[in-house]
Amino acid sequence: MPTLILVRHGRSTANTEGLLAGWTPGVALDERGAAQAAALPGRLAELPISEVVTSPLQRCQETIRPLLDARPELTAHTDERIGECHYGDWSGRKLAELMDEPLMEVVQAHPSAAQFPGGESMRAMATRAAEAVREWNARVERDHGADAVYLMCSHGDIVKSLVADALGLHLDLFQRISVEPCSITAIRYTRLRPFLVRLGDTGDFASLAPRAEPPSGDARVGGDAGAP
Repeated sequence: MPTLILVRHGRSTANTEGLLAGWTPGVALDERGAAQAAALPGRLAELPISEVVTSPLQRCQETIRPLLDARPELTAHTDERIGECHYGDWSGRKLAELMDEPLMEVVQAHPSAAQFPGGESMRAMATRAAEAVREWNARVERDHGADAVYLMCSHGDIVKSLVADALGLHLDLFQRISVEPCSITAIRYTRLRPFLVRLGDTGDFASLAPRAEPPSGDARVGGDAGAP
């Protein structure tokens, strides 16, 4: 079965403003995110990518544009199932404000039970993303062979849920996984089991350096903004 390259979108304006973007329209890459996207073709230069699948949201479309420009033989397939979680009434709000919401404790400790007001559950998000990957695995193998490599550009919580699925982890443990903007995660699927062969690889270790403020024990919903 194929190897899936998961790319989280580059750093966005919502990441730097501390907002939970969700499906809010008009959320673009910031200057750093655009530079991350521009570097992506070089990072993936040695990979024979057969298909590109992307979330419909602007920040993902902008992230893969340089790759598509560098490889005109590729076209992007849009799949809403790998779009961001529908955060409903939480969309567009400051993450700092949301930390006081009682639901946030559920999101952190028991995400499989979290249902966003006016939105979807994290369980439904994880299910639709996993179903999309399984369908694309079959399609890519049919069209390009069992050793094919394909790419999906998606969002932090989607990538984390797919990693948890590949590792056989309960969704309640997926907040222990961290993927930075424009990081690359690779999962090699086989008939019996998936293998996680890369996780959140940016090629940059700056985010591991100590920060002025001690890191919180909570996971940042939607994904961290990465190195400052």
